[in-house]
Formats: sequence, structure tokens, C-alpha cells
Amino acid sequence: MQILSASLDELRATRSSVKWRLYPEDVIPVWVAEMDAQPCQPVVDAVTAAVSRGDTGYAWGPPLVEAFAGFAARRWGWEVDPARVMQVPDVMLGIEQVIQARVPVGGSVVVSPPVYDSFFGFVASTRRRLLEAPLTAEHRLDPEALALAFEEAGMGSAYLLCNPQNPTGTVHTPDELRMVATLAQEHGILVVSDEIHAPLVQAGSTFTPYLSLPEAGRGLAVVSGSKTWNLAGLKTALLVAGHQTSHGLHEVVTHGAQHLAVIAQTAAYDHGEAWLDQLVGELAERRALLLDLLGEHLPEVAVAPSEATYLAWLDCSALGLDDPAATFLERGVAVVPGTRYDPRATSWVRFNFGTSAEVIREAVRRMAG
Repeated sequence: MQILSASLDELRATRSSVKWRLYPEDVIPVWVAEMDAQPCQPVVDAVTAAVSRGDTGYAWGPPLVEAFAGFAARRWGWEVDPARVMQVPDVMLGIEQVIQARVPVGGSVVVSPPVYDSFFGFVASTRRRLLEAPLTAEHRLDPEALALAFEEAGMGSAYLLCNPQNPTGTVHTPDELRMVATLAQEHGILVVSDEIHAPLVQAGSTFTPYLSLPEAGRGLAVVSGSKTWNLAGLKTALLVAGHQTSHGLHEVVTHGAQHLAVIAQTAAYDHGEAWLDQLVGELAERRALLLDLLGEHLPEVAVAPSEATYLAWLDCSALGLDDPAATFLERGVAVVPGTRYDPRATSWVRFNFGTSAEVIREAVRRMAG
């Protein structure tokens, strides 16, 4: 059975998340980073058993830490020391707490747009100054832009690294990550690497955990199984400290994690790799289908090269639209406007292809109009 196989009618009848409820029923939602996936059975079994036996209390993180450490060793050869891992409520709340604890008031946080839109909002919530070091035209990390931003930010500031990059799907190379670590060391910048999409790297590409590099010992990484196993509604994450630093957070920060999320993600890391391997293969098929359909029906739309995630970054500038996302919504397709990820990306949109072939075909048909 395929993981990404549900029809439009099935999805509308069975999904009650924001993805399928925000817009009217006649709109196809390919916007928010939530897949239309059949669940991973070991996760279903673990959560169902917990609820059935009344195991619905407060979260206890060590089993999840051990499960992730095993997964990281098998998947990436990254030896994670469980003693350097702290449970947090979710990725962005963990990052927010790090900024509050480690970046002084008046300090800065650097981001590299186009980048995950919540970076902007959470930096604003901490009342720290936001600085940008944009990616290159090829969607790679730009050493000159980073050096300038780090210099302006000053010692004690932070850099939010998106690894792999959302929305572009760029997988940063070891040399690029070493460059970030070297510049951060020179300028006294704390690197916080958001690695939530890390397991969703396509075959033929290699993900490098930031903290697996010796040069990155002063950094932090935040990980979660929520995107990989489609568990966004079961919130928890892990904050990993490099070998030369500490979390710097109070123990009370751990209290917001959900117990059922810990159970679900532990089962996913321990027993969900076969499901993950199948998913990665299906995502490659869906991306290829999207490229073929756009080439046939909307050849003017260019797709950024991508090595990871289930998100496509589409350049619609040749269509001559003032607001391509608004135009597509008028035709019954909800995508995310590029300006959410980069204020300069007025002609770009993000398209979620983590869904069935039927949904992708109908979405492109409507977009082509």
C-alpha cells in the first residue's frame, strides 16, 4: 500500500487539521507543511496502546533521547551523547527559549532567506533584532552575506540555520557548514541548527548534521520526528548541545512536551525506518510528477533544485502575476506566497507535494487554468 495515496474525497472526509479546514471545501490545500500520509503502523500501535491502558500522563523524555541517538547513528553516523540532549516542547519553542536565554537583550538573530517563515515570527516574539544573510541566487549559503551579518550582529548574537533549507530543499554540504562554524567562531555567534526535515533527504544526497562536524562544537541543534512521520499534532522535540557548549536552559522548559508525542516519536525512531524509506521513494515520485505536470501545463514556472523535504519552491515570475499565490487561490489551489519566506520573493510560491498523485494533478490543472 502506498503511503501517499488518499484521494481528494477521502482526505476531505477524514482530515480535520488546519490544512483541510482553513479553506472552503472546493480549494485544494497544498500549502502548510503537513503530508497527506497514511500513518506509520508502529506509531499507531504505540499511541493506541498507551491511550488504551490510560498511559496519558506527563512526558518522560529519556526513551525518546535514546531512540533518536540510535536513529542518528544508523542514518547519518552521528554519535549523539544522550547526556547532551534536552527535551523541549517543539522545535520553534525550543529555539525561542534558546534565544531568550543565550542572546542578550539588544542582541541580534541572523537568518538566511528564503527560510522557514516562523523564524521571523519567533525572533520578533523575543524582541531581538532580526538581520538577514540571504542565500545566493542558486539557493546556497553565502559566505560574504553571512560574514557581513555576523559582524553587524556582534558577539553573543545567534544564527538560525535551516538544515536542510525550507522552502528551497537545499541540503548544505559539509564544507558549507564548516564555513558557517568558522565564521560563527570568529564573530562570537551561536549557531542553532533546525534539522526537522533532516530524514527527508532524497536518495543520492547526503545530510550532514551540523553538530557532527568538529568545528561546530559550540553550536546547538533542534530535532524532531514530527515532519518526517507526519506527527505535527503530537508536539515534542530534542535540543542537542555541541561538545563545547551547553543548552543554557532551565529544566522547567521540558514540561511542555506531550507524553503521547514522546511515545509516538520514540516508536518512529525505533521502528519506523522501513516506512520512512518507502516515503522517501514516494516523495521522489511525487516531485517528478509535479515537474512533469508543470512542464506540460505551466512551462513558464521554474522549480528550484531540491534535494530534500516535500516542498517545492516555484518561481512564477514569467507568468507576469502581481500575486501568484492569490491568483492560484482564485482558481481553487492554496499555496504559500513566497514573501512569507523572503520579503523579496514576490513572484515565488511554496507547493507541498507530500500528497497523492490525484491531488497534485488536480492542483496543477487548476493552476494552469
